[in-house]
Amino acid sequence: MTPKQLVKLSNAIGITAIILLVYWVFTFIIIQVFGLKVFRENMTETFYLSVLGILALMVGSLIINVMFNLTRIAETKNNDENNAKSNNKTYLILFIIFPIIGIILFGGDYLTSNKKEKMLIKSAKSILEKNEKNSSKLVNYEFSEKYINETSNILEIYSETDKNFPSVNLLVKDSINGSPVYLGFNQSNFEKLNDTIEPNKKEYLYKTTQEEREYLDKVFSGKSEELRYSNHDGDYELFYPYKKGKKTIVLYFSEYVRYGKLGS
Repeated sequence: MTPKQLVKLSNAIGITAIILLVYWVFTFIIIQVFGLKVFRENMTETFYLSVLGILALMVGSLIINVMFNLTRIAETKNNDENNAKSNNKTYLILFIIFPIIGIILFGGDYLTSNKKEKMLIKSAKSILEKNEKNSSKLVNYEFSEKYINETSNILEIYSETDKNFPSVNLLVKDSINGSPVYLGFNQSNFEKLNDTIEPNKKEYLYKTTQEEREYLDKVFSGKSEELRYSNHDGDYELFYPYKKGKKTIVLYFSEYVRYGKLGS
């Protein structure tokens, strides 16, 4: 390979590396800022390694150019005009790729979220139907040590039944000093009771957002039986109302998927 050919090759590699670096950084920023869930775990590590590899290509190309003391040969005016037109088309194509990347990322996130929602609802329904006896026990809520212990054991069974639900909580409506509140129970409540002489409702208060309270108010008042699914930054949440007769409870299923955020 002649020095001239080597120069052309190094220039091509360098330019390609720069373009890839710009697109990859743009992709990573979009995913981080909007919390898109397109790639699975270890994305941060993959990003750093990719950038390192691209930078290595760029440095290698630069060294080759320096070694051969390259200078660009002046071209004729006609060639400059032709090249200018060609360059404009190239720049336009390169610019159009940015919105295309954005569409692909947002589209992938939307499809991922929809697929996850259907899977979670299907799994939740299956768990409740196959554990109908236990589900019936949960509906008969009363704030007592016996109920909390039974609920803890049942929720542990639910949690271990399906790998899509590493965390399952039971939400019920109650009151403290006449004020309506929502209490939450999970599989670890049995250990909590071992350290408590008598259960206290304040220890089981479930913190909610305004939107969640509005949703739960409608469910427990009988105005709605809709499921509530949400996802944010790798957190998948499903509120699943379960009604038997006039009694209602809400099972809260959650799953956290690590998508490789900065600092993770």
